[in-house]
Amino acid sequence: MNLWNKWTEWRETAKQKRISDMEQQGKCPDCKGRGIHIMPNEYFQTDPLHCPGCNGSGMYSDWTGGNY
Repeated sequence: MNLWNKWTEWRETAKQKRISDMEQQGKCPDCKGRGIHIMPNEYFQTDPLHCPGCNGSGMYSDWTGGNY
């Protein structure tokens, strides 16, 4: 297994752990339950003060409705 595959596997494991932790807390994994999702990227096309994953509620149940 090369370094790229190990890194990719590690990133996927970390992502799944973060999603699991946020599910237990009832929070949106994208905004960490805050309802806002600020991305430091000039190409971000939506309102940075509104999390598109949970529609600004910060709740995990709203995040699962249309995401992963």
